[in-house]
Amino acid sequence: MTAITPDIVAEHGLSSDEYDRLLHALGREPNLVELGIFSVMWSEHCSYKSSRIHLKKLPTTGPQVICGPGENAGVIDIGDGQAAIFKMESHNHPSYIEPYQGAATGVGGILRDVFTMGARPVANLNALRFGRPDHPKMRHLISGVVAGIGGYGNCVGVPTVGGEVNFHPAYDGNILVNAMTVGVADQDKIFYSAASGVGNPIVYVGSKTGRDGIHGATMASADFGDDADAKRPTVQVGDPFTEKLLIEACLELMATDVIVAIQDMGAAGLTSSSVEMASKGGVGIELVMDDVPQREEGMTPYEMMLSESQERMLMVLKPGREAEAEAIFRKWELDFAVIGRVTDTGRMVLRWKGETVADIPLGPLADEAPLYDRPHTAPPPPKALVNVPESRDIAADLLTLMACPDLASRRWIWEQYDHMVGADTVQRPGGDAAVVRVHGTDKALAMTTDCTPRYCFADPEAGGRQAVAEAWRNLSAVGATPLAITNCLNFANPQRPEIMGQIVGCLDGMADACRALDFPIVSGNVSLYNESKATGGGSAILPTPAIGGVGLLPDWSKSATIAFKGSGDIILVIGKRGGHLGQTLWLRECHGREEGPPPPVDLVAERAAGDLVREGIRSGALTAVHDVSDGGIAVTIAEMALAGNIGAMIDRKQPFDCAGSFFAEDQGVYIVTIEDHAMLDFLGQAHAAGVEVEPMGRTGGKRLIFERPNRDDVVSLGDLRAAHEGFFPALMAG
Repeated sequence: MTAITPDIVAEHGLSSDEYDRLLHALGREPNLVELGIFSVMWSEHCSYKSSRIHLKKLPTTGPQVICGPGENAGVIDIGDGQAAIFKMESHNHPSYIEPYQGAATGVGGILRDVFTMGARPVANLNALRFGRPDHPKMRHLISGVVAGIGGYGNCVGVPTVGGEVNFHPAYDGNILVNAMTVGVADQDKIFYSAASGVGNPIVYVGSKTGRDGIHGATMASADFGDDADAKRPTVQVGDPFTEKLLIEACLELMATDVIVAIQDMGAAGLTSSSVEMASKGGVGIELVMDDVPQREEGMTPYEMMLSESQERMLMVLKPGREAEAEAIFRKWELDFAVIGRVTDTGRMVLRWKGETVADIPLGPLADEAPLYDRPHTAPPPPKALVNVPESRDIAADLLTLMACPDLASRRWIWEQYDHMVGADTVQRPGGDAAVVRVHGTDKALAMTTDCTPRYCFADPEAGGRQAVAEAWRNLSAVGATPLAITNCLNFANPQRPEIMGQIVGCLDGMADACRALDFPIVSGNVSLYNESKATGGGSAILPTPAIGGVGLLPDWSKSATIAFKGSGDIILVIGKRGGHLGQTLWLRECHGREEGPPPPVDLVAERAAGDLVREGIRSGALTAVHDVSDGGIAVTIAEMALAGNIGAMIDRKQPFDCAGSFFAEDQGVYIVTIEDHAMLDFLGQAHAAGVEVEPMGRTGGKRLIFERPNRDDVVSLGDLRAAHEGFFPALMAG
């Protein structure tokens, strides 16, 4: 019997106060198995002990919401008796330690969250943040993460259709890998995780349990020191082919009426899945550890309960139906074992070799886990931008921006992903949002991931508001009605008041935007302690509340794309422009300055502009649509020109100086094209909606021409394309 010493308690990530709380909950000292169970369930990764109190601010309901936060994934109504089920999660620490397996198992885990609820996964997305491209470790991390995402998603047969990639020195020592999955299910075949029925069998299915991933949840709840490589054994190992079998076996069993409850084994593995099922159902659980399928010899209950081996599920079945379920899983060549039963004790009891090795009340593990209102200090308001520089050459600045790491083409990345498997992908990567047809219907789901961390660092509340608004805008830009969002809240150490201030500010801004846009949050994940003390690493990451948005198109054939469609179309700017240059990529990349406040977000104007754009798309008036974001109007037009291989003449006098006009990152603004015959009606609609619309020029030729009072700034599409496409191939070629 291992003696529980203060050092062992500390190694399990529990503070002295938390250990005292554990002693009070048990009424005695724990054994090592019980200590391990408390440590993972009370970890930040599982308990959200620093964020739960603030997450309650977020709006989570609406007429479209079938199931909000608290289950494996969120569920929304998409009509015709169908539902979209989706979630985003982090796999940051594992991906820094072992990039291929960390990213791969991040994809596998989020897929399980979705198909656990009865949905067939139809799309994957990801949001990636890396450090300086010239950091000595970064090429290895980029290569491994991209290969891991592609390797798992491609093999499991779910298309990877969208995402985002940013670079900043703040991520040198702690990259971010956020994975999102969207699935479709029938509303009358949605499965939940609350266990019920005293005496009902508890069944383990999928892969065998090994020693990989032990302490994964605890590791993900601590910052990095110089020992990152030593934590490699805590990273899980994935098998996408087994996951594919598991998807098909689970969906086949779900077509019967055998399942009472189901939960995937994600972070903290068998511990979290069993505790969550029992606590949600208000019941107890008894497991016989000898019956757990094991991959390795001599595994202890401690190892089995804390293992994060992949491709495993836990189910409660109706009594007497075990043989029916087992036949399905054996057919798919997966393990199946009855490992316990539901009880009425409200306790978790584990038996091994005829002895009781754990006996814990479930309340303290779940609903009564520690909850902290940590001290937080709001950052000082950002100083106003002074000595605003001029753009002496719009074309030269545009080339610089199109080649920079944050704006360069991601083709090198997404060509490694199978984005067409399933044959329902309507819009490939590279646009404002991915569009995937709901199989066998005219409907389509649009989906996007968005966040601008530099805005969140400068002003957390404004940055949180902008992240939600940008997701709403990207969905609107393809013609979809935005329905709901998931999130992945990536921050540094919440025990530092300035970091907790970032968390509180971002959540306040997100809540404001969700309410104003009727865009509720239905699922999500919190990832804290994303900072590094390792040699050569940075400290805290930028606050990164990644948003995953989902919207609905009634007719997939009427989705808009960013590509210019023909010569002679009128180019319009929709939305109010303010010439805002604070925190812009132009200011950083062309002038070396990260200064000023982020752009303000007018949520009323945002909604009016988005509604007008969607109406214009569905009526067929607008021939191309692209929202203005990083790099401003000049970059937006350049991306539209490259996508359609058609140039443009910008010949209207701009309302601000050239830099403010073309590189400002004003929010709620879109660039669209329209044919002459549709112009008058559309302007009438805009006037009725109170939305500003301004002509800028026309499409045509193979160059972008920006007319100026004394000269024209001109850049060819060939030069733009070379700049835009060159960054990743050059970086990864080494």
